[in-house]
Amino acid sequence: MPTKPRPELRGWRRLVSRSLDLLYPPSCAVCRVDLTEGRALCDVCNDDLPRLAAPFCQSCGETFEGQIEGPFACPNCSHLKFSFEFARPAMVRDDRTLDMIHRLKYTRELHLAKDLGRLAAESFSDSRLAPALAEKWPLVPVPLHRRRFQHRHFNQAEEIARELSARTGLPVVKAINRIRATEHQTALTRAQRLANLRGAFQITKSGEQEISQNPVGAVLVDDVLTTGSTVDECAKILRRAGFKRVVIVTVMRG
Repeated sequence: MPTKPRPELRGWRRLVSRSLDLLYPPSCAVCRVDLTEGRALCDVCNDDLPRLAAPFCQSCGETFEGQIEGPFACPNCSHLKFSFEFARPAMVRDDRTLDMIHRLKYTRELHLAKDLGRLAAESFSDSRLAPALAEKWPLVPVPLHRRRFQHRHFNQAEEIARELSARTGLPVVKAINRIRATEHQTALTRAQRLANLRGAFQITKSGEQEISQNPVGAVLVDDVLTTGSTVDECAKILRRAGFKRVVIVTVMRG
């Protein structure tokens, strides 16, 4: 389970929240009701957003309706071999959650990262992530290419990872770089996505240093898991560099 922020962190975050209230109209991102202290979701909308719940694929987090006994892999994953052990989204696909993610990424509403990170932290209620908490695995945000970063001025995965760090106590480590610009993945098949991503990432000096100190595992962090192609390529780089285990945490399953 996620650990609670230290008192000094809570005080610092309250200060930041009040500052955010001055920059953004403090209203719920879904229903627009007035809010305070930098919150982006009211309690009603927060509770109404659909969480990932069993039964779901133990590899990719794809949810299924009906009764399934025991752990299972979905048809899409049953014939695939991933470089990561499993992906654990916190939320199932929902237009309200996706809208918040898109507003963070494309309209630069950075205040939304706090609540998206808080939602992502719910993934750590999964007992399979207990070793990551106990052994202090680093949170590794999926990187942007520098050209996209220069256009956007921030990396949404890193913003989400920072909130995850505040809630779990795990360090954020920029362990991989995106060294080749790739075209958008949205309209590509899985095979095309894999080809598009080949050679796009490399380990960083920070990643190498982390591996030399604590190579047991890493938690890759991203906003949405769709086919898993991007995180799988990142996991491959981390495993080749020396991390023994890699798992994925995202806000939502696409």
